[in-house]
Formats: sequence, structure tokens, C-alpha cells
Amino acid sequence: MKNYLEVALEAVKKAGEVLRSNLDNVGKIEYKGEKSIVTKVDLLSEKVIKETISKHFPGHSILGEETGRDKKESSSYLWLVDPLDGTTNYAHSYPHFAVSIALQAKGELQLGVVYNPVREELFYAQEGRGAYLNGKKIRVSKIDALEESHLVTGFVYEKTNLFEENIIHFENFLRRAQSVRRDGSAALDLCYVACGRFDGFWELGLDAWDIAGGTIILEEAGGLVTDFGGRKIDLYGEELLATNGLIHNEMIKLLYLGRPKHPN
Repeated sequence: MKNYLEVALEAVKKAGEVLRSNLDNVGKIEYKGEKSIVTKVDLLSEKVIKETISKHFPGHSILGEETGRDKKESSSYLWLVDPLDGTTNYAHSYPHFAVSIALQAKGELQLGVVYNPVREELFYAQEGRGAYLNGKKIRVSKIDALEESHLVTGFVYEKTNLFEENIIHFENFLRRAQSVRRDGSAALDLCYVACGRFDGFWELGLDAWDIAGGTIILEEAGGLVTDFGGRKIDLYGEELLATNGLIHNEMIKLLYLGRPKHPN
């Protein structure tokens, strides 16, 4: 039987081929929310991933963005699957998107794999074994001042209160950081912090499948992932702050100033 990482790598590569081969043939675009879209490619990719995992580990539970969680509630193993992170980019043939897979065992992340099939960049990590990009070990940046930092964020349109709050954070960081980007793929944003392309990433309203794979990759690369208050990240929560660790406290302070209502 293949091990967990081998299966995850097999699954993302198969899904990546689905994405690559259909990039200019997206077909009908449907809306899950006001601006949240889904395509046939999201569904095809998720189908391939689920079939691959189930073939090797039929007793494991799988939570996919498009088809939800299967009924294997008693399993202590849960795979979190985002078959196409960056669907809007994909639908516009903008080559910044990825497949993301993570495995939890008894609630703890064991591995994460994120694959951009256009750039052929494969990020992966296992607990306690470091993080890698195409087989080469990666580490976070050494930038230790917010004024010198290259940051990234994203916006969730469906939750108006979170969108409005992040507008405030966005402006605050624009004024303090060296630069701020908005690229449209949380999984890749986390991986880019992991390999030093970004120094910090914050976002509101993400789902577990968006961030699970990238979270363990970043942590294994020496980074830090918490909520806006510095507490352990809740994959099912609404806040994510991910940094190289050196600018984490500075970002927490600025996020606090941007909150609509300060905590007690």
C-alpha cells in the first residue's frame, strides 16, 4: 500500500492534469454565491482526487469543497480537498491557481500538498519532516520589519462584514508595508510565504480546505500560522494570519487597530 504522501502526490498530479488540459475549455460557469463561481473543472478535479484517495484508503473520510463530506464520520482520518483554489483566476485563464490536499489524523494535520500545474510547482510537507518545493527544501524569509515586508491578502465577497473589515486592514498595511498583493489563491499565498516570496499573509472568511494544505507547509518551513490574536489557528474559524514569524507581532498589532470592535 502506498503511504499517505505518495497518494496525495498522485492525486494532485492527476487533478493538475485535469486543470491544465481544460484551461481554455472551462465551459459553463455557475454561481454558488454572488461572486463565488464553480465550473465543470472544479467538479472533475474533485472527482479524480476522491477516487484516488478512496482507492488506497477506503476507510478514510474526505471533505471536498464542491461535494462536501462523505458519511464516514467514525474515521479518525480526514482528507481536506480544494480541487481548484483560484477558480475565478482559472475561469479567466489567469495562470495562478492550484490543487490543495491535506490529511488530518485525530484532528491534527499530518501532511499538505499544493500544486500549481501551469508553473509545475509542487509544494509539500509532512509533520516534522520539513517543507519542499519540487524536492528542494524551503524556508521562510528573514525580513523582520513590517516596513520592508511583501504582503498578500484576499477578500471574501459573500460575508459583507468581513469584506468591509478587510478593506480597513488592507489600507493600514498599504500604508505600513513595502507592498501588498491580492493574487486570488489562499493555498498558493501560504506556500509563497513558506518559500519566502511573501513575508506575511492575512485573510478573513476562508474555509478549511482553502488553508489546511498550505498551513502545514508553512509551519514546516519555519513560519507561524494563527488567528488575528496570535492563538492557534482554527481551520474552521474566520481569521488567518500567516507569516515568517518575525513580523507576526507587528501584523497582530495593526490588525487589532483595524478591527471594527476591539475585544475586551
